[in-house]
Amino acid sequence: MERQKICRFGGGKIIRKMSDQEFAALDELYFIQTFDYLLFTTGMHETELKEALANMLEKGWIRLFQPDDSEADYNRKQFLENYRNYRYIASKAGLMAHNGREG
Repeated sequence: MERQKICRFGGGKIIRKMSDQEFAALDELYFIQTFDYLLFTTGMHETELKEALANMLEKGWIRLFQPDDSEADYNRKQFLENYRNYRYIASKAGLMAHNGREG
């Protein structure tokens, strides 16, 4: 089941669908978290969580951090190779989408 969240950009409306997996992961991302923590708390399979995180990164709903606390730019190839080493937190856009607000 997917939820529809409406986001406004430049006066127009864009409908972005949020999967149940994305919603569950965003529930845990109000604070910075590791991949292993998300895997445990969401109960998802590794590949399912990895894809949900990649989709949310592409939508701008989460931010990505290196183990040294520096923010990382999203690159799908690098992400798929190193997703277990990153840490994650919801972005402002992700929090708004999660809470059903219009921005």
